[in-house]
Amino acid sequence: MKMKNIKRYYILNASSEDIYNALTNQKMLEIWTGEEAKMEPVEGSGFSLWDGSISGVNLEFIENQLIVQEWFFGENDERSSIVTIKLHPHKKGTSVELNHTNIPDEAYENISNGWDEDYFGALKELF
Repeated sequence: MKMKNIKRYYILNASSEDIYNALTNQKMLEIWTGEEAKMEPVEGSGFSLWDGSISGVNLEFIENQLIVQEWFFGENDERSSIVTIKLHPHKKGTSVELNHTNIPDEAYENISNGWDEDYFGALKELF
């Protein structure tokens, strides 16, 4: 099975505190995604976004700086991938560094577009 990685940078016109809150606060997630979410910024806790379309386990948090999650693919699927989001201060707000590793080949295009449009595209609209 072939796996791929994504590394991207996004500039968002908001503080790292606001971005971190939008990514880790369940109510904020539901506002900008428009879907039900389950999220608690606690290491080892489960999460789901877009009414369960994305689910996994929260691995690590450094407030206003870092979010690391393990994402699962499909029901009872052994495969998972790691998503690391780093937040850095930037003159225009916050620079977001995204690393998403171990993406199944057949899911790559959908996930790649999702990051640009659904995830960080929606956040750009929010801020």
